[in-house]
Amino acid sequence: MNRSCVNCLKSLMIYLNFLCWLCGAFVVAFGIFQSMNSKFASLVTSFWPIYPANTLVVTGTIVTCVCFLGVLGGMKENRCLLISFFILLFILMLVELAMACVFLVYSRKIETYFEKDLEQSLEIYRHSDPEGNRTIKDDFDAVQHLFRCCGVHGEADWKGNTPISCCTEDPCDTQNHTVWKEGCLMKLRNWFAGNYLSTGAGVVTMFIIQFSCLCFTISIFCHFSRHGLGYL
Repeated sequence: MNRSCVNCLKSLMIYLNFLCWLCGAFVVAFGIFQSMNSKFASLVTSFWPIYPANTLVVTGTIVTCVCFLGVLGGMKENRCLLISFFILLFILMLVELAMACVFLVYSRKIETYFEKDLEQSLEIYRHSDPEGNRTIKDDFDAVQHLFRCCGVHGEADWKGNTPISCCTEDPCDTQNHTVWKEGCLMKLRNWFAGNYLSTGAGVVTMFIIQFSCLCFTISIFCHFSRHGLGYL
C-alpha cells in the first residue's frame, strides 16, 4: 500500500471518527436536556437504568471518548493509540449489539415493570396528603395534561377522587367537568416506543460509522506494523 492510499485511509478514518465524536457529543447534550425537562422519571423508578435520557447520556459519553481516541491515534499515527481504539470500539459495538438483544428479549418484562411503576405512583398520589409527595403529583399531573389521559388504565383508577389534571377543558370547571377516558399507560408506552425507535435509528447509523472506522483502523495499523512506522 503506497503512502497516498495510507493518507487517504487515515483522512477518512479521522473524518469519520470526528463525525462520530460530534454525534456522541450531540447525544450527550440531548440526553441531559431530556433528563432536565422530562416529567416522567419519578413515575417509572424500575425503568431508570434504561430510561431514554439516561441511555443517551451514557452511550453518548462512551462514544465521544472512544472516537476522540481514534481521532488522536489517526493524527499522531500512533500504533498504540490505534490498537487501543480498535479494541475499545470493538467492545463498544459488542455492547451495543448485546443491549439491542436484551431489549428485544425482555421487552414484555420491561412493559410489566413500567405498568407496575405507574400503578404504584398513582396509589402514592391517591393516599398522600395535599402537600406530600409533590414530585410524583406534579409529574403525574403533567403526564395527564400533556398526553390527555387519565389514570393508568382509565378514570376508574382514581376511584372517585379524580384530579383536575384529567379535565378535558382548560380552564377546568371544577363543579361540572368531563375527563379524558383513555389511560396513560398506552399513551406513555407509545411515547417510549417512539423514543427508542429514534434512538435505535441513531445507534444503527453510528454502528455503520463505527464499523467503517474499524476497517480503516486495522488497515492502517497493519501498514504501520509492516513498515515499522508509528510508536508501538
